[in-house]
Amino acid sequence: MIGRIRGTLVEKQPPDILVEVNGVCYEVQVPMTTAYRLPETGKAIQLHTHFVVREDAQLLYGFYQQQDKDMFRALIKVNGVGPKMALAILSGMETDDFVRTVQNNDVSAMVSMPGIGKKTAERLIVEMRDRLGEWQATGDPAAAAAALSGGASITRDAETALLALGYKPQQASRAVSAVLKDNPQVADSEALIRLALKSML
Repeated sequence: MIGRIRGTLVEKQPPDILVEVNGVCYEVQVPMTTAYRLPETGKAIQLHTHFVVREDAQLLYGFYQQQDKDMFRALIKVNGVGPKMALAILSGMETDDFVRTVQNNDVSAMVSMPGIGKKTAERLIVEMRDRLGEWQATGDPAAAAAALSGGASITRDAETALLALGYKPQQASRAVSAVLKDNPQVADSEALIRLALKSML
């Protein structure tokens, strides 16, 4: 697994770039959000990478920030979303913007990206909501990785509790998402449930 690459930017024709490392040039595909941050050719560059091996190809994807790589990996776990679509999503909006789009159930923003229809957008929002949990749009890679790995549990616990109290799934999901948006510091399900109930009174 190639997890990070550091070398000289030799060529850039987004989404494809060439990075030279000790005389070897690696072809790397990057989202436009990373391409915008690339230095001029001939300059040093470091990217967080994800390596994909297929029967017919070996592909290397590069990202400026660790949280972008984390998001890419979360996206390709969604049914029907491959690396190409995940790259398109991260080209269409910044990772933090995508998180807010999911938390706000903003189907129209999702559909505005090339190659994503309404059904795909709705499935992305539903599946990614659990994966993202309480992801805080902080731009901090460490916080992003932690949110991906453990944030979903308190969201799931809170929604389950609201369902047990008689609320409909859509009501529970909307209330929890709104609370997390306004109170990103919430760190336990009990506080999240209390705030969600208060918001629905």
